[in-house]
Amino acid sequence: MSGSREFVRLDGGAVTLVFALETGGAADCVYLGARLPDGEDLAALAAATARGRHESQPDVPPVPGLLPERKAGWSGTPALELRRSGIPVETDLRLAFWRLKRGSLELIWRDPALALEVEQCWGIGGGDIVCVNSAVSHAADAGLILERTSSLALPVPARFTEVIGFSGRWAGEMHETRRAVAPDGFARRSAIGKPGFADGNWLILEDPATGEVLGAHLAWSGDHDTRIECDTQGLGDGRAILQMSAAAADGETAFGSPTQHWPPPAILAIAPDRSALAQAFHAHARTDVLPERATWGPRKVHLNSWEALGFNLSEEALTRLAEDAASLGIERFVLDDGWFGGRRDDRTSLGDWFVSPQVFPNGLGPLIDRVHQLGMDFGLWVEPEMVSPDSDLYRQHTDWCLHVDGATERPTMRGQLALDLSLAEVREYLTERLDALLRENAIAYLKWDHNRDLFPSRPGQTEGFYALLDALRAAHPKVEIESCSSGGGRIDFGVLSRCHRVWPSDNNDAIERLRIIPAWSQFLPLEVLGSHVGPSPNPITGRRLAMDFRAKVAMFGHMGVEADPARMTDKERATLAAHIALYKQWRGVLHSGALWRLAHPDPNVTGMMVTHMGRALALVAQTAFSPVFDAAPVRLAGLEPDARYRVTLPEPWPPRARHYLAAPDQWREGLVLSGTALMTQGLALPLTHPETAWLVVLERLPQ
Repeated sequence: MSGSREFVRLDGGAVTLVFALETGGAADCVYLGARLPDGEDLAALAAATARGRHESQPDVPPVPGLLPERKAGWSGTPALELRRSGIPVETDLRLAFWRLKRGSLELIWRDPALALEVEQCWGIGGGDIVCVNSAVSHAADAGLILERTSSLALPVPARFTEVIGFSGRWAGEMHETRRAVAPDGFARRSAIGKPGFADGNWLILEDPATGEVLGAHLAWSGDHDTRIECDTQGLGDGRAILQMSAAAADGETAFGSPTQHWPPPAILAIAPDRSALAQAFHAHARTDVLPERATWGPRKVHLNSWEALGFNLSEEALTRLAEDAASLGIERFVLDDGWFGGRRDDRTSLGDWFVSPQVFPNGLGPLIDRVHQLGMDFGLWVEPEMVSPDSDLYRQHTDWCLHVDGATERPTMRGQLALDLSLAEVREYLTERLDALLRENAIAYLKWDHNRDLFPSRPGQTEGFYALLDALRAAHPKVEIESCSSGGGRIDFGVLSRCHRVWPSDNNDAIERLRIIPAWSQFLPLEVLGSHVGPSPNPITGRRLAMDFRAKVAMFGHMGVEADPARMTDKERATLAAHIALYKQWRGVLHSGALWRLAHPDPNVTGMMVTHMGRALALVAQTAFSPVFDAAPVRLAGLEPDARYRVTLPEPWPPRARHYLAAPDQWREGLVLSGTALMTQGLALPLTHPETAWLVVLERLPQ
């Protein structure tokens, strides 16, 4: 028998969740939105949006709630999918226990017939982010298989009628897509052993009438299954249900013995607009996700060797590159692919993590010493999860790669295979090799790459990856790690809880980055987004872009250089050095402040602005030829309306656009304007010509 419904609320600084809980029955979220006043009548709140039964429903309409099941007639996907001997097993989970504890709501459902128990904990953390953690427990049942468990099942408030997703491909990540929350629903799923370039584990729902947004994320580095299912048959209460889960290959669990399974955590945030949503995710990342974020120093400017040298490595060439890097103000020199084994091209030697005596007859020591003498620290590229068929490791352990048992074929991608990280012996080998490299060499940073899809799939692969990272970080806690997966193929809070930055895309064309960085920064703070000045022409797009434009765009992230200074003109090197100096001056703001999206009527104008403790830096960039000569003023955001700000345009200025700037001396000395004026009327910047970028500096004046 079900008991009476009770209502409980969880409050953050600006958000409230209200739950309707029926012991012996269902649990539901009946309110998710702005913080309610103290003393709100929660029963009346739920009654105000309750719907009466109509003719084509079960006599007792099902409430999918926080743990959807099919037992009462709901037609969507259940939160738990079980099978025995290939036949689906339906659950009858009923709320058995709940309590509020230290600001979190703990819930337990039980199905006695299946000896099944599901726990959930809903809590509100930094940035008013709602975190959902769960566990599934079962007594021994050799025939029962748990195929899928939802980390999040959320009844979507009806006002959110549009869903914003992100799709993409290699070198073209995070294309924003928008569609209605329609009867045919929404579905994104990866099946390559990682989130992939489609990025379906990041999602935004929007109320187009007000701009209010709801963001959701599955903090998981393996395959995911994201879906929104609408109540098309009117069997329930009309709400759509958002579910996020690890996909079956990663999540399948056999209950051969008493077992507890922990699905990956899910997070969500609600905010009045997309700038506020970004700030909520950033606050959560900084306080609850990134490892020891409070201890990080300034984010050092990188130079990566790949675009300069590729596989043409020698101690002499790298020393010359390091000296050129230091002259620009670079602070970290990163040696990319080609330093190990017989690796003279991309078809060989992955897995043989020994310094190549042909390239470095004296080891890495002399190069690292020279890098340190130049005032930089040293980083190294690795791809530990992969193995080349032409490698000593593979010849010794052909069974260590992912493969179909009994099959002789080993399908490759990019000429490589993936190691089976569910095997303890594989993890032990990789830990020993990486640990030896870090102990024997003064390496401050690892660029950890992952350039292949994971097939065939193997349960435990993602957990093995996490275990490998955890072991390495425990042994070398001061080493910074970047997660790269052919660019943005594996970016999530699961990996970021173990790493210090990500590589958003292999495409460092500045025009492409003006889409990619704003999209990723909807969820991730700028300090974790590698943002490099690439060569011109760009090796992926073929575009030629001025150094001034490339450098200004690269400042909004964790700045670096992926080009050969020796191939730059004197003017380009001077321009790049000036922007590196500006980045060092402003990275404390960029990497600690609040990010604001700047709206502009020209869709080819991108604006971002970061405010922190009375200072602000904005980037405004035009990528096309404006249809009007006098582009609309750029309206700023995030300022105190009554405060007064000194506004300057730091040099160097864009070479062509500078000639159209009214009163240049005033812009150098600074205009003093109120926050209201800057946010209402804005600044008339020359934005007529394509590939024009401006930086805007604001300093709040004393009252």
